[in-house]
Amino acid sequence: MKFYTRRESLVLGGAAVAALTLPGVAAFAKSEDAQATMAKFTGGKTASEGKIELKMPEIAENGNTVPLTISVDSPMTKDDYVKRVIVISEGNPRPEVATFNFTPRSGIAEASTRMRLAKTQNVVAVAEMSDGSFRMVKRQVKVTIGGCGG
Repeated sequence: MKFYTRRESLVLGGAAVAALTLPGVAAFAKSEDAQATMAKFTGGKTASEGKIELKMPEIAENGNTVPLTISVDSPMTKDDYVKRVIVISEGNPRPEVATFNFTPRSGIAEASTRMRLAKTQNVVAVAEMSDGSFRMVKRQVKVTIGGCGG
């Protein structure tokens, strides 16, 4: 029976932890994952373009904190309002970034936040309207490293 030294045990233990955790960290969502997330949100319905705006920088020098503002053109009345909006990223480890819920009492359908982007990718916002229809908008954001990459 072989006994390991303390140093050998630490190296083996560190290698085992790295082998178990690193594959999940390095995995990025694929375009298909983003499409599946959108299909789940819409129940398979097609989302049309228009009436929704996604403001994001075209080039993000720091992918750790990318600002975004979503607004949907809606009267926000009892009969015509935005129910919810989902933000989906096509290149992050998890496609669903955020979901915002609205009611007619919200007054306007607008939300602002910041998100992390792992790399240059498309960001999609999909809005569910009270009549059961869906609206979408897509933006590509280039993420640079120290302002030098792309």
